[in-house]
Amino acid sequence: MCHRIIINASDAEDAVQMAMISIVRALPKFDGRSQFSTWVYRIATNAALDELRRIKRRALPTNNHEIIDQGIQDGTSGVDAQLDISSALSLLSEEFRTVLVLRHIADLEYDEIALIIDAPVGTVRSRLSRARAQLQELLGNQMTDSERQINEGKQS
Repeated sequence: MCHRIIINASDAEDAVQMAMISIVRALPKFDGRSQFSTWVYRIATNAALDELRRIKRRALPTNNHEIIDQGIQDGTSGVDAQLDISSALSLLSEEFRTVLVLRHIADLEYDEIALIIDAPVGTVRSRLSRARAQLQELLGNQMTDSERQINEGKQS
């Protein structure tokens, strides 16, 4: 979860460590009002978002186009696709990237995502729709027809 939200491996590892510490410390306070996995996702997501805020405070300028170009040039075709997606995800706002990761990577339902990000389900649906549109725009028309069908199937 943290790796998908943050993208940068070392920063994501910092967030994972903070999430694990928070989980251990808060475990006695877990009251069972939500599923344990939803509770853990919320802690991990919050740790990732906190780390993103720390990163922004110490941000160094980067050229996102160079990141995408590098992603396109590296690796084999499967790795290329993964790099393209990771690079495109890094260009999305954190609110869009977060809901995409929670829905498509963590495979959570809309109501679980709403609990994790503390927003109404309608907001989750709206952000997902906008995030998908931006991601598709960033990736261009690189998807094959079968990939589009898979993507459309995941939207429901």
